[in-house]
Amino acid sequence: MSLYLGMDFGTSGARAVVIDGAGTVQAEAEYPFEASAATDWAKTWQRALLTLVEKIPQEMRKQITRIAIDGTSGTVLLCDRNGNLVESPILYNDGRGVALIDQLREIATPNSVVMSATSSLAKLLWFIENSNLTLQNHYFLHQADWLAFLLHGQLGISDYHNALKLGYEPEQLDYPAWMAQLPIVPILPQVLAPGTPVGEVTPEVARHLGLRQDCLVCTGTTDSIAAFLASGVQHPGEAVTSLGSTLVLKLLSHTRVEDARYGIYSHRLGDLWLTGGASNTGGTVLRQFFSDTELDHLSRQIDPQQESPL
Repeated sequence: MSLYLGMDFGTSGARAVVIDGAGTVQAEAEYPFEASAATDWAKTWQRALLTLVEKIPQEMRKQITRIAIDGTSGTVLLCDRNGNLVESPILYNDGRGVALIDQLREIATPNSVVMSATSSLAKLLWFIENSNLTLQNHYFLHQADWLAFLLHGQLGISDYHNALKLGYEPEQLDYPAWMAQLPIVPILPQVLAPGTPVGEVTPEVARHLGLRQDCLVCTGTTDSIAAFLASGVQHPGEAVTSLGSTLVLKLLSHTRVEDARYGIYSHRLGDLWLTGGASNTGGTVLRQFFSDTELDHLSRQIDPQQESPL
């Protein structure tokens, strides 16, 4: 029997689920993050990745034939040609790219999703302006890209869900012409459809984690799209709201809608579009007003079967 492993890297922790061909859950695991200002996020993610796989029963690992990883949209890394990070990762909600908005406004098309302080492209331009690096010797990757690299060993590969806020054009399946004038072209990742097999796990990974040598690692997606897919929505007009550390709305549509003024953009999903937006105002903001103990106490008083009047 072939099994499939999916791993979700969110804001507060990472999770893994193993399913069979019918979609039935065979095993689950989780790894909470102990976040602080001094957190080494790259090491934390790497440790979580290995631990999640090791938590899966050993006999089950030998049946896994496909692996895919989703990560927080807009969390990015800069690494050398060996995959070693040369700068600390910039997280999804980091707004330092605001200093580059005027520069983006001069080169990007109106209403482009990159016109945001937290877009991947804004962060990449910030990296370039604040690092003395030879671009040809580096790779710019998203969180899911780098984690997949740790398994299959191939750098410079992304998917068109993660790459949307980097400027990738999902309708034409290419980077837009206006990006050709930027100095970033040498380090842009090759973009594939989400779920595309990239390569087998490396012999070292197979040996260390007890995986099959022919287990294929596929391109991933973003955490919010993974949540949408997990809901089982199939028909245009249906929508999903995901409330976690952030708040995300996705609606399956025949029509692509883009309007940066309102934070509305569309991801490609096969021949359809996922239209919606995201807000960094989700559950995390509550920690500014309540302790974790208070949040736990209050959460236990919520009856999920009763509709909130709020």
